[in-house]
Amino acid sequence: MIIKTQSDIPSSEITNVEVFKNRRKIIKAALATPVLGLIPNVSKAEEKKIFTDIPVGPYSQALETTDFEDVSSYNNYYEFSTDKEYPKILAKNLITNPWNITVEGEAEKTGVFQLEDILKKNSLEERIYRFRCVEAWAMVVPWIGFPLAEMLQQFKPTSKAKFVEFTTLHDSEVMPGQQTKTLQWPYIEGLRIDEAMNPLSFIATGMYDDVLPNQNGAPLRLVVPWKYGFKSIKAIVKIRFLETIPASSWNLSAPSEYGFYANVNPNVPHPRWSQKRERMLGGNIFTPKRDTEIFNGYAEQVASLYNDMDLTKEF
Repeated sequence: MIIKTQSDIPSSEITNVEVFKNRRKIIKAALATPVLGLIPNVSKAEEKKIFTDIPVGPYSQALETTDFEDVSSYNNYYEFSTDKEYPKILAKNLITNPWNITVEGEAEKTGVFQLEDILKKNSLEERIYRFRCVEAWAMVVPWIGFPLAEMLQQFKPTSKAKFVEFTTLHDSEVMPGQQTKTLQWPYIEGLRIDEAMNPLSFIATGMYDDVLPNQNGAPLRLVVPWKYGFKSIKAIVKIRFLETIPASSWNLSAPSEYGFYANVNPNVPHPRWSQKRERMLGGNIFTPKRDTEIFNGYAEQVASLYNDMDLTKEF
């Protein structure tokens, strides 16, 4: 899993979503004029690359953007299916507007809130982040979203809040995968509060130049750049601030395989495979792999969070 973004980058260096959309309109209009006749036979793949290869700051990798069709049609979303191709089909029945978020636990402001109110009344400004991340394969995605800290701070967590827990929608009629015993439902994930407040953690509300597709986690998806993909909980309906560590779904299901922290660490192998190398989505078994980086390449920004921990035991 690899994602590149900003830690101490000023907001001016992150592309605002409206600027990005206008930029796309300008380029699209230009493609229809003789001016771009200087670029012979611009393919759809090249056009997509023009639109999405946008700079967002010094931590962005110069890697080719994964094709939208690959990202939107190959999904780890067990609430719908363990098959990677089926969520795109099955998730069409998920209604994401209106959407409510329940906030509980060690915070001054708790209750049930409409997503629209959370976003608009608190002026959560959406930005473009161009990251690499992982579900089953690594991929480069231009996400639209905002820092997780900005959303959490509005609920005023107290000094007792050492962890924050997230819960996915539980509706087995809409999410047929929840009718199976693959995991304990609903899906639950969590972070330490300092991890959640780190500038690299963010909430995705869209990708490429549009709203987040249902199969990719609409309307709210967590992305934590230095962690493996099962931390990227989708369709969040509840946030709970806790004094003690929450029990996360994959850790409950297979504690020897999936630790609570889920930090990208090539030196800690999964019991059934090595994690030293990774392959990009859109390729095949013959596509060359690349070396996996410790903390997904973010050691400078996040290693200090784990100074006194044995990362082979607290993995």
